[in-house]
Amino acid sequence: MNMRQFKILFTFILLFSFTACSSLNNINPLSLLMGNKWKLAGMMGKSLDVGKFADAVPLLSFMDGGKLSGFTGCNNFSGDFTLEGKSLSLNPGAMTKKACPGTGESDFLKALSMVKNFKVVKDKLVLMDGASELLSFIPEN
Repeated sequence: MNMRQFKILFTFILLFSFTACSSLNNINPLSLLMGNKWKLAGMMGKSLDVGKFADAVPLLSFMDGGKLSGFTGCNNFSGDFTLEGKSLSLNPGAMTKKACPGTGESDFLKALSMVKNFKVVKDKLVLMDGASELLSFIPEN
């Protein structure tokens, strides 16, 4: 490969890299959250123990206008969320008052209150407290 071919190849790779990076930076974080009903897959970095939940696995939905709705595994809730960049704050808000056996619901709600940021990897939503994984979700089928 002569010097001219090397320069052309280097320029092409450099342009491609900048284009790829800038397109990733232009992704709206809100679009990563919305459009799915998220089903709980893990808590505190561990696989989910479904036996901790009375009725079913918890769900979470992000909606227009900063609205949040979900299911704790026992009760339904309707609240809101605040998103600034990748900083995320969740407020479950109003909740039904069904008595729930076990600690699943309280553990889930405690983790929700600790959320500070998130990441989406493939089809997995990970809610985090800085660098620590609190809750992970997959799209509900």
